[in-house]
Amino acid sequence: MKTNIAKRRQRRRRLTIFGRILITTFTLVFLIVLFGLGTMAGIVYSYSRDLPDISRMADFQPSRSTRVYARDGTLLATLYKQNRLYLPISKIPRDVSNAFVANEDRNFYTHHGVDFTGIARAAIADYRHEQFQGASTITQQLARALFLSNEVSISRKIQEALLAMEIERYYTKDEILERYLNLIYFGAGAYGIEAAAHTYFGTDVAHLSTAQIAMLAGLPAAPSDYSPYVSLQRAKERQRHVLERMFANNYITERQEIAAEDAPLGLIGERPTGLQSFQYPYFTTYVNHILDTTFGTPVVYEGGLTVDTTLDTHLQQLAQEAVDWGIDSAEREGIGAHEAALVAIRPQTGEILAMVGGRGFTLGSQFNRAWQAYRQPGSSFKAYVYTAAIDSGMPPTAVVDDSPVSYPMGDGTKWDPMDDDFRFLGPITLRYALAQSRNVVAVKLAEEIGIDRVIEYAHRMGVKAPLEANLSLALGSSVVTPLDQAAGYATLADQGIHIDPTAIRLVTDSLGTPVLDNRFPQESEVVSAGTAYVVTSMLESVISEGTGYPNADIGRPAAGKTGTTSDFRDAWFVGFTPDLVAAVWLGNDDYTKMRESYGGNIPARTWARFMKAALADTPKHDFVYPATEVRKMAYCGSGKKFEYFLEGTEPSGTCANPGYGGRSRTVYEGPPVDAEPIVAAPPATQRPVVQRAIAAAPLTPAPTAVPDDTPAPMGEIEGSPSDAPDSGPSPAP
Repeated sequence: MKTNIAKRRQRRRRLTIFGRILITTFTLVFLIVLFGLGTMAGIVYSYSRDLPDISRMADFQPSRSTRVYARDGTLLATLYKQNRLYLPISKIPRDVSNAFVANEDRNFYTHHGVDFTGIARAAIADYRHEQFQGASTITQQLARALFLSNEVSISRKIQEALLAMEIERYYTKDEILERYLNLIYFGAGAYGIEAAAHTYFGTDVAHLSTAQIAMLAGLPAAPSDYSPYVSLQRAKERQRHVLERMFANNYITERQEIAAEDAPLGLIGERPTGLQSFQYPYFTTYVNHILDTTFGTPVVYEGGLTVDTTLDTHLQQLAQEAVDWGIDSAEREGIGAHEAALVAIRPQTGEILAMVGGRGFTLGSQFNRAWQAYRQPGSSFKAYVYTAAIDSGMPPTAVVDDSPVSYPMGDGTKWDPMDDDFRFLGPITLRYALAQSRNVVAVKLAEEIGIDRVIEYAHRMGVKAPLEANLSLALGSSVVTPLDQAAGYATLADQGIHIDPTAIRLVTDSLGTPVLDNRFPQESEVVSAGTAYVVTSMLESVISEGTGYPNADIGRPAAGKTGTTSDFRDAWFVGFTPDLVAAVWLGNDDYTKMRESYGGNIPARTWARFMKAALADTPKHDFVYPATEVRKMAYCGSGKKFEYFLEGTEPSGTCANPGYGGRSRTVYEGPPVDAEPIVAAPPATQRPVVQRAIAAAPLTPAPTAVPDDTPAPMGEIEGSPSDAPDSGPSPAP
């Protein structure tokens, strides 16, 4: 009995000791856990105090690419700091989202930012030396990309996990996935799924095949290793892994998996970046300059603009071909010219349809002579002198004495303007003087009209460059650009209405809101339609019988002017039809003299080559005849030859003979002796600015209805034309 009692006491004592040990152990474990939790809570609290504000994620605007298009939709350039095209989740196919979820985060739709199961799975796989499995969720990757660095540390992982859980509290899965797919880097300079689709496959994400989707889904883990442009073999291995994950997660069938593994990828090949990637770089770099000047570099390269330009890719190709042909011809003929430029404008809208700034665009030679080269225009500037003269009341039949004249210089010397043929033709009409590009006549006109008024007309008509107020300006002594000349002549082609030339039709921001709209350009009447028509008819004579004949003859109504500077440093032809204006320049960048290079030679032939091809599908038609502003009169003794006068300047009789009655008088060096002085009419006042819509149609307008009494293009007038070319400016007072 005592023995049993002792055993029970001993057993009770052992239980008491065990209980004490158990309680002590439990207490210690509890305290350790509590300490650990407290420590963890302290760490979490410590890190959470410095976490970024995730509310910024709602307003976060990643850098987006600006895309520049031609009028036919051709992509000309992608301008970017990061090549990214942002897409809302609604425009990203579900197959694309599924591929990334299957490969990167299969529990994406069930976890709350951190996938503890995935962490354990990755740890086990790592312990077993199995294929590496990432433990970061899509949300964690987004948190790291938006708010953290790529530093490898425990503190960063803690912050990443905390941010991921916080993001999951405030944003939906689709919102998280949208930002992730638009933010991640895919290699080859592409950020976001849409840019990646274009970079690797040249298509929108909506048109990707399963094989292409799997290829892209495998890139973000290591773009420099898995890019098909780096190693196609590793890229295919990664693609197969993604396809396996898609099948394992029931996103595709086994048949789809097998088919996608063997499907062609359709890679477009790695594209050049920067300027080398531009299509039609002479035009595109000009557009880039306009965008940068208008919006600033950050907006252009990060704002995701969409730019619709005025470029006609067909005409641009024709222009480049014509310029190359002109330069090659100059080399074959020993003229010694190595560069050229061409600008083409639609006069009714001011749209720059083509712009070529040289033989070929390279990174070593980015100079765009079409708008950056300021060169002397030579006699092609005379169009402004004669426009001012006609607008002031002089008729084309007014006679000017082509005779020696001398002007004192400030240094005590004299300036004697001369023509290239060193001849003087005596009294000649304004029409004949312009057709034959007689220098003395142009200088005398500028003197009588006033050089300041000539400058005013040139600027109003479209010349932007500053002009020097001396008489040699009448012969083109100040420098202008080919774009200036095309714009100035476009005013004549559009019946005296000036529209600033533009290379951009419409710019919209990343939301599609217009921020620059040139589809309804401002226009102002700077000279009357009558003045424009009379001057145009005189410029037609340049082509039909003057310095532009026969090289500038294109077999349809056209007007233009040659230009050749002194010492043959610059040669020009600027001309137009009712539908198209083009300015051509030929010369050398270092101002080296050419050999006998006249505007009526290579430039006129280059212009004609371009215009014939550009207008091949455009019906021939005359310039619009303003019947209420212009009188047509026949020369006496012939019913086939006509002259045109502004209303009120026509002869008092029925004949349009040179110098006949009324205002058609002879202009001498001194005061007129046979008629009262011509009182210059005030410059045409600019009418209120109006807007005219730019048509997106091709360059094929319908023929213009012409009154029954409208004459055909001007033919040869009385007098034998001189074959002496026009000559450029010399120093002048």
